[in-house]
Amino acid sequence: MNNKKRYSIDDCNVVSLPKHTRPNGNLTVAEGNISVPFDIRRVYYLYDIPAGEERGGHAHKQLQQFFIAVSGSFDVIIDDGDNRRTITLNRPFTGLHIRPGIWRELNNFSSGAVCLVLASEHYDEDDYIRIYDEFIAYSKEDKQ
Repeated sequence: MNNKKRYSIDDCNVVSLPKHTRPNGNLTVAEGNISVPFDIRRVYYLYDIPAGEERGGHAHKQLQQFFIAVSGSFDVIIDDGDNRRTITLNRPFTGLHIRPGIWRELNNFSSGAVCLVLASEHYDEDDYIRIYDEFIAYSKEDKQ
């Protein structure tokens, strides 16, 4: 029997990050285990995404991620194997926390959109589930 924690899309939260407004510009801070609910071990960003293209299309077994639209906007579709929800990110002081075992797809990128991703672990190909049917089987394990 597998003892992994099962998360649903209801466990994925939109989080408001601290926004410091000044006459000379705004500052938003994302700190591990404070405003971001995990230690940050990797940071990467997506940009120059051609119109109509999608990113993501996978799930992680252990990795948690925190998505921020630092410029422009995009949609994140989250799926727990039973339910799906689309969340639009379009403010640089708002992030989406995605738990392990949740399928994610990113689409509808605006021109100039930049997606910043904070990750709880270093890159590990073995943590990915890249085929949707395999994800469905994974999400159903131990649910009987």
